[in-house]
Amino acid sequence: MSKVNPKIDLVFKKLFGSEENKDILKSLINAVLPDNQQITEVEIKNPYNVSDYAEGKLTILDIKAQDENGVFYDIEMQIKGTDFYGRRTLFYWAKMFGSQLDYINDLPTATEQISELEKLADLEQQGKLGYSGLKKCIVISLMDFNFFPDKKYQRCFMLKDVETNETHKDLDYLDLYFIELKKYKGELQNVKTTLERWITFLNNAHKYNKKTLPKELAEIEEISKANLQLEVMYLDEQEKRYYESQQKFWFDQNAFMKEAIEKAHEQGELNKQIEIAKNFISIGLDDNTIATGTGLELKQIEKLRNEK
Repeated sequence: MSKVNPKIDLVFKKLFGSEENKDILKSLINAVLPDNQQITEVEIKNPYNVSDYAEGKLTILDIKAQDENGVFYDIEMQIKGTDFYGRRTLFYWAKMFGSQLDYINDLPTATEQISELEKLADLEQQGKLGYSGLKKCIVISLMDFNFFPDKKYQRCFMLKDVETNETHKDLDYLDLYFIELKKYKGELQNVKTTLERWITFLNNAHKYNKKTLPKELAEIEEISKANLQLEVMYLDEQEKRYYESQQKFWFDQNAFMKEAIEKAHEQGELNKQIEIAKNFISIGLDDNTIATGTGLELKQIEKLRNEK
């Protein structure tokens, strides 16, 4: 097998979600976070191991981590876009945030539920439960597809007042980061930030080896380590089957996108030729001259004349 592609979720989890690569994960997280939120330690809560498999299928592909301040992270690589991706991301955040509570209220009757809620309130007042100890949860979505309609490749959503843009410390528990890898078009020689370097690496890592990794990327120690780790990464037979199925989807998706772009370009060129032909018709040029000048076929020009 040639060098594996880190955009495939299995490889991403194995690379960034392994205990020996915590420094790589920390570098990626810090590349996404603003300067005033940089972390110094990270603990992987669900490190990659064979238990991620259930009945022959890989089931746990996101990476859950916690920093030295107790902040939780959910980091995921996705190559498949869906109409409900935003809601899915919110669900991941809600599940991570809610799972911090020491108690889960799951009683069958309303009376029992009211009784338990009173107990919860009492425990909360005593500082023995839950809400006062909840930590911020951050979701980082690395996406190999376009989700937002504009060209911006990096954005963060949080809770703010819609009129004043004001935040509140008691509501500062949700950050959703979206990194759309395909939208980053920066030239290698112009990369400035660590995030730009990580995006460039993830977009092209399957092409590099330890001799061809560009110096602009190699200067980040963790990217150099990630590059080497991908070169020596071993996949067992079960992992290979999953990887190859996802790699096929990735190739097919990229081929589809390329074809769609080419068709759009061709349609744009055709529209330009048609507009030029219409102008030529309006000034009285003959069909052969118009065909020579625009590249259109005679029957296309005749059709344009009949539309007038």
